[in-house]
Amino acid sequence: MRAAIGIGVRVVTVNASTETELRAAFGRAVDQHADAMLVHVDALFNDSGETQIVTLAAEYRLPTMTANTTFPGRGGLVSYGANSLDLNRQAGVYVARILRGEKPADLPVMQPTSFALRVNLKTAKALGLTIPELFLLLADEVIE
Repeated sequence: MRAAIGIGVRVVTVNASTETELRAAFGRAVDQHADAMLVHVDALFNDSGETQIVTLAAEYRLPTMTANTTFPGRGGLVSYGANSLDLNRQAGVYVARILRGEKPADLPVMQPTSFALRVNLKTAKALGLTIPELFLLLADEVIE
């Protein structure tokens, strides 16, 4: 929050605890003149919830970003988050260690080591946005 204020960005927080509350949350964000939305990763926002977020972002014409890397593939604008393939590999390493007899409680907490930036240019165009070339060059995947 402080970083946003430091660069002159006003942060508006809206909450949704269920899929039915998502529409109201988008409405509140627009009512408060939000220019974009960052959706925090939560189990609610997987699969059907994520699809609903894509639909609402398009309907409200609100550029939206999540950490869930499947988001742009479903029509969302941008995602930046832990690489799911790397997370699955790390989980496999843990399973192997447990199967070899290590106690789960003795295993260290692992953090993601690989992140992916994905951008959907078709969605950007639909929103009337131009994504800077440098941003696209930094992206791990650009969906056209």
